[in-house]
Amino acid sequence: MSNHTDNRAEHRADHRIGLVVLDMAGTTVADGGLVEQAFAAAATRLGVEPGTADFDAKLDYVRRTMGESKISVFRHLFGDEELARRANTAFEEAYGELVDGGRIAEIPGARAAVEKLTAEGRTVVLTTGFARVTQDAILAALGWQDLVPLTLCPADAGGRGRPYPDMVLAAFLRTKAVAGVADVAVLGDTSYDMLSGVRAGAGVVGGVLTGAHGRDDLLAHGATHVLPSVAELPALLAELGR
Repeated sequence: MSNHTDNRAEHRADHRIGLVVLDMAGTTVADGGLVEQAFAAAATRLGVEPGTADFDAKLDYVRRTMGESKISVFRHLFGDEELARRANTAFEEAYGELVDGGRIAEIPGARAAVEKLTAEGRTVVLTTGFARVTQDAILAALGWQDLVPLTLCPADAGGRGRPYPDMVLAAFLRTKAVAGVADVAVLGDTSYDMLSGVRAGAGVVGGVLTGAHGRDDLLAHGATHVLPSVAELPALLAELGR
């Protein structure tokens, strides 16, 4: 199919993708730039004023590290652990308020894609770099609480989020859905999603163009395929015979 033009990996027919690990914001969930708005609220609370050089530099780092655990981002930005935790709490509170305000939606076709993958006998897990309270707020806003059997945030995988492979490996270990990591597909919209999938040894590492990073960044960080959106994932796996 023409959508699947960036296949750079060899795929073995004796592996079938039985576990699909999907990112949320930017991949299955459209949040309309809420990350940046929530960051602005958090930074202001810590005395970093919008319009200053310091604010602009920190916002640029937030943009470049989309997909990473948010507490890790704040540790880098503020250095001090107490300040990082204060910033993370403020961020999560601001993001949660924006979610509660109805400023969130599914990526078109995301739910249908998850339901199709499930109907095909594949186990689907949703992952995020947000804290559990924020992840739960997003799931509730979309009515997705029962959409998949398992959702994971960094705290569920020992505290390390992307670009570490921990959430992918936690999905592998907890679901026991497949025999090996080569039978796992990872899909996300950021370079950190790609690194996480590669480091976990996933058989398919897919990037989507509905979020933070473009085709070149996704491929440079290990994407085996780049898709217009998550809606194309079932067709890709069917095309691969996996």
